[in-house]
Amino acid sequence: MGTRGLLSLVPACLLLASSLVASSPLLGVSPQDEKYFAVAGAVIACKDGSRTFSKDRLNDGYCDCPDGTDEPGTSACPQSKFYCRNIGDTPHFLFSSRVNDRICDCCDGSDEYDTGMNCPNTCLKDQNVSENRIDDHDAKATKMNNSSRQETKNRVDLEDLVQKLKGLKFLIVIQVGSAMCIMAFCLFYRRTRSRRRHLRGINKEKYL
Repeated sequence: MGTRGLLSLVPACLLLASSLVASSPLLGVSPQDEKYFAVAGAVIACKDGSRTFSKDRLNDGYCDCPDGTDEPGTSACPQSKFYCRNIGDTPHFLFSSRVNDRICDCCDGSDEYDTGMNCPNTCLKDQNVSENRIDDHDAKATKMNNSSRQETKNRVDLEDLVQKLKGLKFLIVIQVGSAMCIMAFCLFYRRTRSRRRHLRGINKEKYL
């Protein structure tokens, strides 16, 4: 089979995959609700307790429950919500009005199973973007922590320097005070000796 023949099979494969997804009764059902539908027998009760419906009417395109319990994978019930599995990324719910509206809302494209839309799987891309954001956040946090540590270190060093300057100032004051006391003592001693000599000279003159 040539390349042209292989290419001709692509649309058929897409249609087959779409039909398989559409035929899944648990389409749009969250993992928490899978147990609810699995445990139920042939008759399933609406979550609001208003009525019941048979299992073959799950995701049949007709709204049986006012709360949308029976149509999690279609847009038949206004109150129902579609669960995007988004494997490799963050799963989330969509309002039923956004199912098969020809706009790719789920990153895995599962919300457009019946429109023929070729929604690319961007979950891995979104995950990489998320990881890059986390890495950037971690890098910024590390940078801020390092900056904070450096500021703390600088503040401590400054406080140590201030304390050392205070101690040095106190030491200088003591040294200057000591030097002044010594100088004053020397001047007092010299004056005292000079007076004594002067008195001795006067006494000698009296005796002569």
